[in-house]
Amino acid sequence: MNRRARAWSWPLVIGLICTLTWSSPAGADAPRAGIGDAIDTILADPLLKGGAAGVVVADADSGAVLYRHRPDGRLMPASNTKLFTSAAAMGLLGPDHRFRTDVLADGARRGHTLRGDLYLRGTGDPAMLAGDYDRLAKGVADAGITKVSGRLIADDTRFDAQRVGRSWAADDESSYYAAQISALTLAPDTDYDAGSVIVEVTPGAAAGDRPKVTVTPPNAYVRIDNRASTGSGGGSGSLTLERQHGSNTITVSGALPAGSATAKEWVSVWEPTGYATSVFADALERHGVRVAGPTRLGRAAPADARTLTSHRSMPLKELLVPFMKLSNNIHAEALTKAIGYETAGRGTWDAGLAAIADWLKKQGVDTGAVRQVDGSGLSRMDNIAAGRLTELLLSVRDEPWYADWYASLPVACAPDRFVGGTLRTRMCSTPAAGNARGKTGSLTGASALSGYVTDADGRELVYSVVLNNYLAPSVKNLEDAIVVTLAKSGEGHAEAVRPRAVRGATAATADAGRECSWVKPRRC
Repeated sequence: MNRRARAWSWPLVIGLICTLTWSSPAGADAPRAGIGDAIDTILADPLLKGGAAGVVVADADSGAVLYRHRPDGRLMPASNTKLFTSAAAMGLLGPDHRFRTDVLADGARRGHTLRGDLYLRGTGDPAMLAGDYDRLAKGVADAGITKVSGRLIADDTRFDAQRVGRSWAADDESSYYAAQISALTLAPDTDYDAGSVIVEVTPGAAAGDRPKVTVTPPNAYVRIDNRASTGSGGGSGSLTLERQHGSNTITVSGALPAGSATAKEWVSVWEPTGYATSVFADALERHGVRVAGPTRLGRAAPADARTLTSHRSMPLKELLVPFMKLSNNIHAEALTKAIGYETAGRGTWDAGLAAIADWLKKQGVDTGAVRQVDGSGLSRMDNIAAGRLTELLLSVRDEPWYADWYASLPVACAPDRFVGGTLRTRMCSTPAAGNARGKTGSLTGASALSGYVTDADGRELVYSVVLNNYLAPSVKNLEDAIVVTLAKSGEGHAEAVRPRAVRGATAATADAGRECSWVKPRRC
């Protein structure tokens, strides 16, 4: 079932913290027994009973390992996989890499008529908005074309036709965070959730009225089947939105209480090439450009086709912010295929992942001990050990683009979504707040947090925490306890933070199998 019921309010969870003290051995790079004891205590928490953990802590400057627990144990890293993908993209594509979307003409001009076909060609830009397609349509009109005698043809051939990642869950198909990957796509918002639409449902004025349903961006590619009703005021809602496999009909059913707030849901589309081309075709019509023939998808533009107008994306170093702060899966996969095209001439997962592995190996990451099957970590087949993530975090500090990459990591308790990202509500009122940076990861039974934190003596530490196979709703308070422990630690003094076991699924643990940024409307 692709059914998504929405809960509209979220209580807060407050964890209990207690402290322990110890003395640590001399020597700046010596393993600290106190840190080891403290982290061991956290990992012994009942939340992890029967589960698996990999934890590594290292000195950022020297690379000396200060703590290790199963550093080579391969576990599901979830979205920590994006650390590999984003760093390789910076190294292989470059921080100034931009995606291009072009409109090309194939045929002769006769006055205001193009006697031939019009091509819309994409290269994988996951940040294209309806407004960008509108500006491309205006560019065609500004070129003096008012009629196309042929067809509108979508050229998405930069990437292959494999739309979803290996072993992605079937019941995630209609979820925006598992949208299909295409070289031509469209995002409905400035979170750049490519390949999806936003469906808004507003209750009617009185019980029994049909709710109003709108789609952003407006388009004829997605059809709404509105079976919902308005319930009595003060009642509980039972609204559901469902898109069946292979269809772009979104069925809205259930009830929304009269007087309640508008409900919002992000839903992926089936075949994003057609979605983007449909929105562009509507824009052409608005700008007075009439296309006589039918629309065709998936055909490459001729080599001698003339470029009429183009759009260039923001540079990669800027795209990293929504990508990493909000853990955007579609960005990760578009970059993986773009890497494949740039390095091997093939916009495929296989080519991109091979290039990523080769680049990581040159960085000193033991890729022979890694299995990476997608760019985002959405697949449960990804297997990466905490030791390999630590190797990457240490090696990239010497790269010329490191400052931009580091800035893209979420910051603990930073309230701005595009600063704090998926950590913006975590580790508040602790020494890690505004200090720790890290990439989060969340799948059912898999959670991870890896990044950088400065201790009480101003020493920068690298950490990686990967937790798997637990039955608790969430273990993120254990991750936080480890990072706060590191932030409190220092030579000759340290404090271990011991979290209270979570009792039941609450707001901070509900939907723990998904990144908090994937729970819409925005939860973090």
